[in-house]
Amino acid sequence: MSDESMRRRAMSARAATPTARRMTELTRDEAMRLLGSVSLGRIVFTQDALPTIRPVNHTLDDDGQIVIRTHHGAALTRHTAGAGTRGGVVVAYEAEQIDPDTHLGWSVIVTGYARLIRDPVRLARYQALLEPWVDQAMDQAVCIRPDIVTGFLLTAAPAALDGERAQSDPKPR
Repeated sequence: MSDESMRRRAMSARAATPTARRMTELTRDEAMRLLGSVSLGRIVFTQDALPTIRPVNHTLDDDGQIVIRTHHGAALTRHTAGAGTRGGVVVAYEAEQIDPDTHLGWSVIVTGYARLIRDPVRLARYQALLEPWVDQAMDQAVCIRPDIVTGFLLTAAPAALDGERAQSDPKPR
């Protein structure tokens, strides 16, 4: 796609985007249900005292923990392996489904402790459930306990809906 066609598409999307949106807070249950409906998110952890973000695929286990696959040499694997008995390392996990044209949808952020899965039976289970989406051996798995779960829903605000109706309905009310 050329730069000009991308610019035109972006301009068109902005014109179609409602200017007013309503942001509604999700309950923990709603947020976890939405998180379970997608397979891709971003994990945020600390590397060399700075935040690091990686896109990853995930699944939710039966206890509501987020599970991702990783590999032996990954920074996240090193951090979680080094946590020992401290209960893990603090991470954030974010997933969303927001329409790029309308900017409507949802976002969920989970903060909790990540731990390396060391039980070989559990590890084998998640290796079977989670197909790596990068061309790399993923021989490890990390689980994230969802201690803090927040989320929001972005919908068109009533004023935006009324304005759209007025533009599409030429008859005065």
